[in-house]
Amino acid sequence: MSSPPLSPEAPTAPKGSVKAQATGQAGRSTTLDAAEISAKISELKTSSKGLTSMEAQDRLAKDGPNAIQAHEESRWKKLLGYFWGPIPWMIEIAAVISFLRADWPDFFVISGLLLYNAAIGFWQDNKAANALAALKKGLALKASACRDGVWAAIDATDLVPGDVVTVASGEIVPADLLLIDGKYLSVDQAALTGESLPVSKKIGDGAYSGSIARQGSMIGLVVATGNNTFFGRTAKLVASAGSKSHAEQAVLRIGDFLIILAAALAVVLVGAQIWRDLAHNGAWHWSEAGAIAQFVLVLLVASVPVAMPAVMSVTMALGALALSRQKAIVSRLSAIEELAGVDVLCSDKTGTLTQNKLTLQAPIPFGAAKADDLVIAAALATRTESTDAIDLAVLKALPDNNPLAAYKRVDFIPFDPVNKKTVGIVQDAAGHKIRYAKGAPQVIATLCGMKEEPVGSNDSSPATEYFGKVSELARHGTRSLGVAVSHDDGSSWTLLGLLPMLDPPRPDAAATIAQAKKLGLSVKMVTGDDVAIGSEIAHQLGLGEHLLKATDIFSSDMNPNKIPVDAARAVEAADGFGRVFPEHKFEIVKALQERGHIVAMTGDGVNDAPALKQADCGVAVSGATDAARSAAALVLTAPGLSTIVNAIVEARAIFERITSYIYYRIAMTIDIMFLVVASYLVFGFQPLTAIMIVVLALLDDIPIMTIAYDNVVTSAEPVRWDMHRIITFSSVMGIASLAESFGLLLLGIAWMHTPWLMDIVPLTAAHLQTMIFLQLAAGGHLLLFVVRTRHTIFRPPYPSRPLFLAVVGTQIVAVLLCVFGILVPALPWIMIGVGWIYALIWMVIIDLIKIVSSSQIKRREENSLKLGQPVIHNSI
Repeated sequence: MSSPPLSPEAPTAPKGSVKAQATGQAGRSTTLDAAEISAKISELKTSSKGLTSMEAQDRLAKDGPNAIQAHEESRWKKLLGYFWGPIPWMIEIAAVISFLRADWPDFFVISGLLLYNAAIGFWQDNKAANALAALKKGLALKASACRDGVWAAIDATDLVPGDVVTVASGEIVPADLLLIDGKYLSVDQAALTGESLPVSKKIGDGAYSGSIARQGSMIGLVVATGNNTFFGRTAKLVASAGSKSHAEQAVLRIGDFLIILAAALAVVLVGAQIWRDLAHNGAWHWSEAGAIAQFVLVLLVASVPVAMPAVMSVTMALGALALSRQKAIVSRLSAIEELAGVDVLCSDKTGTLTQNKLTLQAPIPFGAAKADDLVIAAALATRTESTDAIDLAVLKALPDNNPLAAYKRVDFIPFDPVNKKTVGIVQDAAGHKIRYAKGAPQVIATLCGMKEEPVGSNDSSPATEYFGKVSELARHGTRSLGVAVSHDDGSSWTLLGLLPMLDPPRPDAAATIAQAKKLGLSVKMVTGDDVAIGSEIAHQLGLGEHLLKATDIFSSDMNPNKIPVDAARAVEAADGFGRVFPEHKFEIVKALQERGHIVAMTGDGVNDAPALKQADCGVAVSGATDAARSAAALVLTAPGLSTIVNAIVEARAIFERITSYIYYRIAMTIDIMFLVVASYLVFGFQPLTAIMIVVLALLDDIPIMTIAYDNVVTSAEPVRWDMHRIITFSSVMGIASLAESFGLLLLGIAWMHTPWLMDIVPLTAAHLQTMIFLQLAAGGHLLLFVVRTRHTIFRPPYPSRPLFLAVVGTQIVAVLLCVFGILVPALPWIMIGVGWIYALIWMVIIDLIKIVSSSQIKRREENSLKLGQPVIHNSI
């Protein structure tokens, strides 16, 4: 048994739906009549008795199996892709030169980092690719089909258009069907269309592949299979969806910047070396190529941030661990950085903003009836063992004193799509037989002999009052159920009233949305329900009530990859969308992305999977389907949206930490590259050996992974990559650091040319190399302390305990390497002390330079605001 439909009516069929396919008219929502059904059977060249085995075989060969078939890039190709690009190129060139020169320590360290970076990226991609596999799990494995006039169980993959199948309670609909025989079928298609209640089907209606039959049994004609089904189009959208993360784009642009810089400096180095050979020897020989290769190797190792992808991955992985404590599981690491920049949150309604269970609102009695009488009457027209959502809401609203015990059930008339009501026949304590009915408001009104009168004819009549209340509830998106009673065995009926029902918002939804708005997010509701229902929930949650029908924005022939500007602007301006289907959700995300927004999409059903994968950050809420979880980058394990606010705050903190590392890494790379070139050009001196640079990379980057625990101030607005600012600020810091390093080189050379200083502490070229090595090791981490905050380093937030201890531990290792001459020439303690004092003085100087630079950037932003230009927030 299923309860009657509630007002307002369910949304119309989507474009390209089963009904549309049956009639050839996209978007048609009316039930097909007998003539149209016959026409469809003729079109498919079949009959009500199905196909023969031979016909089925021919169609299977022509149309292919009833399975999801989507072409995705091979995993081997994806793996090779991680060895292609600016940063991999630089690492690979450095590894090849190391190999050719038999510099095995350099070769193994550089190659190891290259393989690690590729493995991390491939692992993330492999996890994300499981979305399609999860979708396929939703398909029926077996189907009962009529072949050669005999009913038999066959593999669902063998179904073809024209087959005739049966669908019964508890079964998965095996293909898109046109229902051609049977009394009644209740289908749960919420995971496909987002509708919050099971949908009642009758002859002439369509049923979607992958939906679940809850009650009843009917015979259906297969009209579409595989990728041509409603379900299949969803799967194809999942396979084609996906966008490159902004973090990946940022790394590529940083790599482009550094490789161009390295190439230019390499040309200068090679040119200078050849010119010196010609100037001193009068000729150049290929035997000099080894020396030039050595210089280029040093420069490449200096210029390649070999550990940058690894540090970013590990930093985000540690951030993902922190998010897991906030009940948010990260399945794609780049989602952390994307979540920090999200400025539009598209939220599914059913089960996300609402509780996904109907709740009885205050009853509206008519005549002499009381509120409790209305609820008891509706319960007497309900089977107590029913699992239907409407019936459960009615039974749950009963008083605690078990009023149904006073009645004896005599008979029960279940719901059917024609009568649209249920009737309970009971006997009271006095032995009187009474009939109670509940059903669609219009059906109950007709039962009671009430007709809707023209407006103004008799505003005080019961009919006018009744239909007025029904219309008012519908305008507010509230579903309503009419209730009536008969004491004369159904000869006449008395109206008892209306039962309003609503899928109520989650208790924490309004507060979560308010907090999201404080974080600078625009929240848009996306629901498969009617606009009126969505508007009422939006009103209660403070979302804004400018909801649009998705079909009013997106036409059936619109290319989702080329959204018209007008449509994209309409999506941007709307507060939400009703009557939404999978392709609409996908198009909504694409439209917002084309308008320059970073979009998060929340959802829990199969219908959400394409949009979840396409979104910059797809968020599967608690209780989501396997397909939604696989397609999403973030999976919430706690119910509701409250977890996402904590995740956004945590993501912005992680973003601040990553950008701090980026500033530091680019600045140090610039420092080392220009120091190597300038030292050679000015003094003919190589300040660092290749192994020193590799050791520096390890000393600087491996402990710095503890930056994932650093104390930061999070932005009150969405943050995103501003490459112009990053390159500009990092370059300023890099030039300041270069001044520090080159200054030490000048002091060292002056020291070596000052006899009395040489008498005190003899200094050789090898010692000077170690001094520069120590200064870069110490100055690098002190530079990190400088760039990690926009204020002076002497104000909070101070470095976290793990970061501070990691830096201290690293510096102790660096000092011990210098003292004992491990991998570098040994250095006296007095020179180590001089090097540290020098680095600390420069830390204060660079901090002052940072403050001046930051104030200039802030002033530019304020001027941009005055001119009406957009400002992109970042950590500096």
